[in-house]
Amino acid sequence: MTGVVTVLGGGGFLGSAIVDHLLAEGHAVRVLERPRNQPHRVFAAEEKVEWLAGDFAQLADVKKALKDASAVVHLAWSTRPQSSNDAPILDVQSNVVATLQLLEEMRAQGIRKILFASSGGTVYGPPIRTPIDEDHPNNPTTSYGITKLTVEKYLLLARDLYGLRPVILRMANPYGERQRVEGAQGVVAAFLERALAGQAIEIWGDGTVIRDFLHVDDVSRACSAALAYRGEAAIFNIGSGAGTSLNALVHLLSELLNTKLEVIHQPARNFDVKSNVLCCRRAREELKWQPTIGMAEGLGRTLAWLRAQQPV
Repeated sequence: MTGVVTVLGGGGFLGSAIVDHLLAEGHAVRVLERPRNQPHRVFAAEEKVEWLAGDFAQLADVKKALKDASAVVHLAWSTRPQSSNDAPILDVQSNVVATLQLLEEMRAQGIRKILFASSGGTVYGPPIRTPIDEDHPNNPTTSYGITKLTVEKYLLLARDLYGLRPVILRMANPYGERQRVEGAQGVVAAFLERALAGQAIEIWGDGTVIRDFLHVDDVSRACSAALAYRGEAAIFNIGSGAGTSLNALVHLLSELLNTKLEVIHQPARNFDVKSNVLCCRRAREELKWQPTIGMAEGLGRTLAWLRAQQPV
């Protein structure tokens, strides 16, 4: 693929890993990120990267970010699953409306390829079969899942009406280096941060809920494969295909840290589904992608990164 790959939200946890992977493959990358999010590292002189400070919801910023782009990676999202139900109007305005504006500008500039980071953990809702394939019914229990699914539908509509070429990645629960605890981005980082601080780990419910955890480097490789994809399929689950309960995660972390971790159980939340494990057969067959980093390695790498951030 020639031309610039524009990464919307390229300074966050997922975005920074994807940007690094694309640069390593030789792509020219343009990042649009909020002004408060500075570049995650110093880029080498030979790396073809442009960093723009701006707002995904502002058309002028989007226009600038898309100039001469050959593809768009859409990671920009203003809400989190656990808080989205408290502000559904904001969720729609800042995410769905802003994405529709993006699609109109892509159409105006003649850009067809877009990769959208959807949510395999929320768009399906309570499973009727496991592992969950892409044809599973969609019954989200959060506004976050509803708006992600809404954007998916608009992408498919734009494909049918205007020839857009979307690839929708329904990602599992990513974890790994650079995951920010303060952003409520993931249970792995939150658990490790509290464990390293000698604090009790808080679990909502009895800890039997099952999630599909995927290391961020595997997510980055999936995004690269999706950008190169020329087939007809549009929606792909991206996960490990294996389920880990929160209790099992605590056990793995206890072994990794060689200590018994204290756990405090809080009341269960009504929007948390009991189990979410993704079937990724379509990604293996179409994208030629599959996860390569197991939980032991991934947790070890995440722990090493968190320790490196601690003051000496």
